[in-house]
Amino acid sequence: MKPNDLAEGTTLERLKLMIYLVPIFGIVPAAYSLWQRQGNRQDQAISRLVITLALTWVMVYALLSTGSHLAPGLSLRFLISNTLVTTGYTLTNLVLMMRLLQGKSVKLPGFSRLSQRLPGSGHPG
Repeated sequence: MKPNDLAEGTTLERLKLMIYLVPIFGIVPAAYSLWQRQGNRQDQAISRLVITLALTWVMVYALLSTGSHLAPGLSLRFLISNTLVTTGYTLTNLVLMMRLLQGKSVKLPGFSRLSQRLPGSGHPG
């Protein structure tokens, strides 16, 4: 995804991508877009990135919540860590929204590469 690709997008396309980047709720339209194979390469890449971020957040959140129940002496530390992970996930999505509005690349080191491995991405394993 080149920065020029984002700069040339229409306002409606950018709004659609902004909706994908809404923390937690944006995963539904992003997943639907991937399921129906709608949109151009940029839409598909952002949809995969959104799903990868959300699934990573859910897994870490679940592990930390489980840890807080299994180790009562450390539960406060697990819950604080859970709060920090959730805040990080939200801030990451907000930063990606700002980059989208500025017409910059919406890629994250590590996550963008990992998101290409989702089923239906069209990229070899």
